[in-house]
Amino acid sequence: MQLKSSAFRAGGTIPVRYTYEGENVSPEFSWTETPAGTKSLALILHDPDAPREGGFTHWVVYDIDPSLKQIDENTPKQQKFAGLGAQGRNDSGHIGYMGPCPPSETHRYIARLFALDTELNLKPDATHQEVESAMQEHILDKAALMGTYVKKAAA
Repeated sequence: MQLKSSAFRAGGTIPVRYTYEGENVSPEFSWTETPAGTKSLALILHDPDAPREGGFTHWVVYDIDPSLKQIDENTPKQQKFAGLGAQGRNDSGHIGYMGPCPPSETHRYIARLFALDTELNLKPDATHQEVESAMQEHILDKAALMGTYVKKAAA
């Protein structure tokens, strides 16, 4: 599988529009080469550089219909809606996307897409830990895309 975004290139800077300093809207993500037998997809956006144990998860989307080839920009921040699947709680405790807002220095934001051989059928506000636990033994393939961001405003 390959994961890409029209918002930023692999290893590139995430534009302010998609961050907490900007409009805080989710970027578009698209993918190709979903493996045969895929029953659902999951996307997790994580900052491993966050100053807390385990980093910070900014977005959790799961039970994505495998016939889809993208998640549109500015995805509504609601638990479940037609055409996407379910959104879980980010590490701030809210449903949906939360844009980058590193306290200092450049942070990496890694979007990981997982092709699964099952639907997870978790409650719509699952945490990334619950999603990752449910995915174990069901991952057919995965892809990643990393972007970076450094806070623009003075602390």
